[in-house]
Amino acid sequence: MPPAFTAEEKARISALLLETGEKLFTGQGLRKTSLEELMAPTGVAKSSFYVFFDSKEALYLELMLRQSGEVKRHVVDGALLSADDTREGLRRFLRATLEELSVNPLWRRLTTHPEEMEAVARKLSPDRLAAAASDNPATALREFLVARAERGDLVDAEPDVIVGVLQCVLLVPMFAERLGDPALRPKILDLLVDIVAAGLTPKHP
Repeated sequence: MPPAFTAEEKARISALLLETGEKLFTGQGLRKTSLEELMAPTGVAKSSFYVFFDSKEALYLELMLRQSGEVKRHVVDGALLSADDTREGLRRFLRATLEELSVNPLWRRLTTHPEEMEAVARKLSPDRLAAAASDNPATALREFLVARAERGDLVDAEPDVIVGVLQCVLLVPMFAERLGDPALRPKILDLLVDIVAAGLTPKHP
C-alpha cells in the first residue's frame, strides 16, 4: 500500500509530477512516457503515482486544462472573437494560434498529435470530458464556425471540414525548413493565412 503523505509532501510531489509530465509529454509523448520516468524526480515508489492521479492520461489532461483557459483567451477571445467580420476573425485566430504554437511546446504537441488527446478521452468519463470542453479553444472555434455558417459568412462545408483546413495552416510550421529562405517564412505564412481566410469567406463584401 502506498505510504500516507503530509499536505506539504502532496503539494511538492504533485508539482514535480506536473513539471516532469510537461517535459516528458512534450518531448516524447504520452505513450512513450512511463510511470517510472514520471515518478523518478519525486524519489517515491512508482505505485504512489495513483495517490496523485488516476492515470497518465489524467495527468496529461490536467496539464492541458491548466493551459487551455489562457490559450483560449489569447486565440479565441482576443483574436477570433475580437472582430465582427468573419474573415478578419479567422485571420486573427490563425495568426494568434501560430504565435501560441511557436512559444508553447505543450500546446504544439497537443495540436500536432491529436491521437494523444483521443487516448486521453477514452480514459475519462463523459462528465469529465464535458467539463474539459468548456474552456477548450477547439470547442469555441467550432461554435464560432457553426454560428457564422448560419449567418451565411462561410463556404458551404461541414464545420469539421473547415476546422481541418485551419489545422492544415497550423501544421505548416512543422515543415518550415522546406519553405526556403528563413527571412521569407513570415511573409509566406501571412499570405497563406490571408488566402485561407479569404477562401473560407467567399461572400465577404
